[in-house]
Amino acid sequence: MWTLVGRTLAPSAAGAARLLSPCPRHVAALEPGATRRPFGTAELKEKPDMSRFPVEDIRNFSIIAHVDHGKSTLADRLLELTGTIDKTKKNHQVLDKLQVERERGITVKAQTATLFYSFEGKQYLLNLIDTPGHVDFSYEVSRSLSACQGVLLVVDANEGIQAQTVANFFLAFEAQLSVIPVINKIDLKNADPERVEKQIEKVFDIPSDECIKISAKLGTNVDSVLQAVIKRIPPPKVYREKPLRALVFDSTFDQYRGVIANIALFGGVVSKGDKIVSAHTKKTYEVNEVGILNPNEQSTHKLYAGQVGFLIAGMKDVTEAQIGDTLYLHNHPVEPLPGFKSAKPMVFAGVYPVDQSEYNNLKGAIEKLTLNDSSVTVHRDSSLALGAGWRLGFLGLLHMEVFNQRLEQEYNASVILTTPTVPYKAVLSSARLIKERRATQENMIFIDENRVMLKYIFPLNEIVVDFYDTLKSLSSGYASFDYEDAGYQTVELTKMDILLNGNIVEELVTVVHKEKAYTVGKTICERLKDSLPRQLFEIAIQAAVGSKVIARETVKAYRKNVLAKCYGGDITRKMKLLKRQTEGKKKLRKIGNIEIPKDAFIKVLKTQPNK
Repeated sequence: MWTLVGRTLAPSAAGAARLLSPCPRHVAALEPGATRRPFGTAELKEKPDMSRFPVEDIRNFSIIAHVDHGKSTLADRLLELTGTIDKTKKNHQVLDKLQVERERGITVKAQTATLFYSFEGKQYLLNLIDTPGHVDFSYEVSRSLSACQGVLLVVDANEGIQAQTVANFFLAFEAQLSVIPVINKIDLKNADPERVEKQIEKVFDIPSDECIKISAKLGTNVDSVLQAVIKRIPPPKVYREKPLRALVFDSTFDQYRGVIANIALFGGVVSKGDKIVSAHTKKTYEVNEVGILNPNEQSTHKLYAGQVGFLIAGMKDVTEAQIGDTLYLHNHPVEPLPGFKSAKPMVFAGVYPVDQSEYNNLKGAIEKLTLNDSSVTVHRDSSLALGAGWRLGFLGLLHMEVFNQRLEQEYNASVILTTPTVPYKAVLSSARLIKERRATQENMIFIDENRVMLKYIFPLNEIVVDFYDTLKSLSSGYASFDYEDAGYQTVELTKMDILLNGNIVEELVTVVHKEKAYTVGKTICERLKDSLPRQLFEIAIQAAVGSKVIARETVKAYRKNVLAKCYGGDITRKMKLLKRQTEGKKKLRKIGNIEIPKDAFIKVLKTQPNK
């Protein structure tokens, strides 16, 4: 269905003695009751007493919105307003900790921060989760909402309601969370908050007087947001006298401390030294550290039901930490929490190491990164040309690009990505009589006089490469889209091979719609011609459906003047040299090895037309 619209080092056996003495270069002082902080984070603080916050003084909430509507900027202002971070001009995307997030200006990973806020003479404990806005990372949003009782639905005062605004609202609505609409960017010249209020009332049935108008960039009226969180979001419904039940809703991997699990406590208390059991693996662990994210890791004595924080329990293998797992005390078994729906991959691509000697390193990098991004599915694969690798499933093309970028930046892994594809169900028979169906309009809703929401049943393969970019270009950036899986439909498809000098390139084999086979094949051949380096022999690039060649391009051979040494003599001597050269090129063409450079794959894939 498509809608248009710092690290703390855990001492090992070998290095324990060395780590017992804090290095004065990194730790200025270690007062009694203080915790050793990660390198490069905030100053040392005393461990906060989490027991002084009763359940009724806790609020767990998330920020959800469409892309670029100001979630991260609002999170920055909330951190400043509560004194969690100092107010400086350098505070920009504080919770966007990944390099790829700062480079692209988008949130990829949901991030948690614990805030302490005083209101009407009482101090409250607020747990904030900033979530991504792009449709490819909606699974991050759904997991984050499991730890919340309410959300801030941020809407741009200029853009109004867009596709992911609607999708995220219904995620919160289905989870029965309180929704506080926040109209952001009221400082913009073309802002029209009154129009957006009417949209929110019409589409979401939320009274316009419940909307909060702010400018997150300037900090205007942001304090009203925190007050609304306290007044309009209920405290968690949990009981501390019951046995421990902790939900793992996110996790990361540290090479020194192992798995760092983000947990939400739905019952009981957990403290350092407790023995806990994983409901998924049935393995027992001893808790090494618990704490809150403020926004960096800060150890505490304990965590109590209703609170959100992190836990380290010596899980060294990434297979031991499962998103959606329930943790409980070893002598008090409990009924596991529901967990999460499995993510449904929409785009599949082969991932191979550039050099097969790096296979094990890449395997470890993928395992650790999929622990942090559980929406990626992994299956082993192999290729005659590229060797051993994996077939990975992603939620979208941007998701695939970000995953590849994180592999390179965080694990220094260089990989080759093959053609992105989508899953098909094929019926094999002697004759394939299937009625063609490319796109069917399902619904059309007028949000207001200037905005309309269209719903289509659309073949996923039609948008897998450049549909989003084309949509943005045609609409000057105003249109947006969201999607969900609508199942399979019958369609007339064909397999298309790409051949170099008669040899099939397995990595470029693709499935295309029968009517578009020629267009797609011709385009790929033309782009390969521009990308392949010239050789001493001619290279024939062909697109074929079955035994029929439907498109061809030729990379001309380097020209060598074999007659340069002939200053005279009989013409037969020159003809003899030219004939020998022709025969040599024919031989080279048969035995010559054509290596496709990595950048050639990328150029073809990134600019591939709709199939």
